[in-house]
Amino acid sequence: MAGKNDENLELLNKAIAILSSISDNPSTPRNIRKLIKDSIDTLNDESLSVGVRAANSISMLEDVSQDPNIPSFSRVTIWSAVSSLESIRD
Repeated sequence: MAGKNDENLELLNKAIAILSSISDNPSTPRNIRKLIKDSIDTLNDESLSVGVRAANSISMLEDVSQDPNIPSFSRVTIWSAVSSLESIRD
C-alpha cells in the first residue's frame, strides 16, 4: 500500500511540474495561466485524497484544453499532465 501511495505522489508531483511549466510561460494567455494555477492548487490540497485531487484537476484541465485561445504546445503539455493524473489510483 505504501508503495502505491508513493507512486501516486510521484505522478502527482510530475503533473504539478508539467503544469507549472505552462503557468510560468509568458506566452500562455493570462486566463489559461489562472486556470492552470487553480488546478495546481487543487493538486496541492492535502485535505483531499490523492485520487480525488487528481480527478478534480483532470476535470478542470479538460475544460482548459478545450479553450480556443490556448496555444497548441500548451494543449499538448496539458494532455501530458492529464495522462499522468489518470495513472493515479487510490
